[in-house]
Amino acid sequence: MLTFPKRLLEGYQTFRTQRLPTEQSRYRELSERGQSPEVMVIGCCDSRVSPEVIFDAGPGELFVMRNIANLVPVYQPDENAHGVSAALEFAVNVLRVKHIVVLGHAQCGGIRAFVDKIEPLSPGDFIGKWMAMFVKPGEVVEQRSHESMQQFIVRIEKAAVFRSLENLMTFPFVRSRVEHGDLQLHGAYFGVAEGSLFVLDKVKKEFLSARENG
Repeated sequence: MLTFPKRLLEGYQTFRTQRLPTEQSRYRELSERGQSPEVMVIGCCDSRVSPEVIFDAGPGELFVMRNIANLVPVYQPDENAHGVSAALEFAVNVLRVKHIVVLGHAQCGGIRAFVDKIEPLSPGDFIGKWMAMFVKPGEVVEQRSHESMQQFIVRIEKAAVFRSLENLMTFPFVRSRVEHGDLQLHGAYFGVAEGSLFVLDKVKKEFLSARENG
């Protein structure tokens, strides 16, 4: 007989006895007036990269959407269901967030599978189809002659952030608010081993250490 994971129950007990008492009023307030986060974070499902932990966010502060390799698809209204697009529409049109952060990270499993062209990236599966949208039609992603494999992977991990930011602007409701100055788009990259954060400088098109910007 399967039981609810013990680790989760233990974690909840710790939350209930230690954290909840200090934030009970905040939870009550959120339940009464609803959420109004100013920031949406689009991150990876990777268990090592929790936006709430990285940014030390309390309840109600971040609206988070996580998927494989923190990818945003292009705007494609059709008869299919689109989870990322739906979350984005809710964040922008309902919550009226002021910032959207695309958070990439090191050692991304989705990117590594894409680079290595290995299982589970068979043409017919979900991950293969999902990662395929990272590349534009006719675009070739290859390791450069001067790059080590590690450098290649990091470049592609960061390129995924650029591609998602680019795709965000294909959504009319995003582009409109950005052009009117009501919404800002940001890119970031998290180093798992060091716990380091790099923020995209849009002018230089480089990721700079958050320590230098903080």
